[in-house]
Amino acid sequence: MEEILTKLYEMTAFSNIAAQPSFLVMYLLAFVLLYLGIKKHYEPLLLIPIAFGVLIANFPGGDMGVIQANSEGMVTLANGEMKNIWEMPLPEIAHELGLMNFLYYALIKSGLLPPIIFMGVGALTDFGPMLRNLRLSIFGAAAQCGIFSVLLIAVASGQFSLQEAASLGIIGGADGPTAIFTTIKLAPHMLGPIAIAAYSYMALVPVIIPLVVKLTCSKKELMINMKEQEKLYPSKTEIKNLRVLKIIFPIAVTTVVALFVPSAVPLIGMLMFGNLIKEVGSDTSRLFEAASGGIMNAATIFLGLCVGATMTVDAFLNWTTIGIVVGGFFAFGLSIASGIFLVKLFNLFTKKKINPLIGATGLSAVPMASRVCNEIATKYDPKNHVLNYCMSSNISGVIGSAVAAGVLISFLG
Repeated sequence: MEEILTKLYEMTAFSNIAAQPSFLVMYLLAFVLLYLGIKKHYEPLLLIPIAFGVLIANFPGGDMGVIQANSEGMVTLANGEMKNIWEMPLPEIAHELGLMNFLYYALIKSGLLPPIIFMGVGALTDFGPMLRNLRLSIFGAAAQCGIFSVLLIAVASGQFSLQEAASLGIIGGADGPTAIFTTIKLAPHMLGPIAIAAYSYMALVPVIIPLVVKLTCSKKELMINMKEQEKLYPSKTEIKNLRVLKIIFPIAVTTVVALFVPSAVPLIGMLMFGNLIKEVGSDTSRLFEAASGGIMNAATIFLGLCVGATMTVDAFLNWTTIGIVVGGFFAFGLSIASGIFLVKLFNLFTKKKINPLIGATGLSAVPMASRVCNEIATKYDPKNHVLNYCMSSNISGVIGSAVAAGVLISFLG
């Protein structure tokens, strides 16, 4: 009887958890992320699949955790045999390593999902606010400073190679698909922790932006009313046919980026294609509905679950991952601060003042960053709605981070 009870105990996950209590840390992390997604509504479409992926990946015996290949592409099978993951057919990966590894290597590691998600983002994005306020889009470019600052700091620390440092820095763009795409090209062995850090900080935009704003902006600056500034100093530029411009814009941007930074085309091209089928109208309505609906939703589900499944206890609880999480936070914070300080500098030399919150939204976290900054502005002045102005910088940040990724891949790939 005792032998039967022992075998029953060993059959459960309890025996492994008792032998390695660090599993409990991962369960706690999964529950915290679920709480933030469900209760606090922090990017629930991303955070809930990621959190659930973390949870199911850390139950011993479930075989749902992603097994990361080393820098040479080698993985260890259950029988201890070493195999090159890129020489294994997908059915063999599913059989030997489990369902989640099949999805991860087929959809994520191959680089398939990030461009598809960019297509969906493009279909859901209205470039109108940016085209109406093109001068504000420069602050989206300024926010990319965090990427390159952390890259230099990481290299100087001696803990990361140039390619690894670039993958770490790209977290500052606050764009999960861009971070994944860049890391696949430059440092694929770091994909798990990079993806987790990027998506976690995207979800924590409502916490991080107010913190940086509080440290860098005065009450007087936050009360700058953009509509009043428009009345005092009206724009001399008038857009006569916005619809035509919105159709031409994605074609023109794709062409220019393809000529100067070809490696950014998978992201920028799909982003602009998604936007183009939205702006054309009824003739491409079915394509728009597919890109922004079913395809986007399916891609988000698989991406979230697979990214979460990379957070196994062995992959996450080590100093390299901790360094990535800390470095990613600095990259994120520096990106926000860079946009804010450029606005401050701009205000020194112009009569038409700009609210620093416009600079704080030069991230790719669309539209969350703009919503958060609008809430901060209305907190100080209920009539000061800056959402449309923030969207200009916010949308340009999406383009800027993708171009920055293309530049890094071109030079370091």
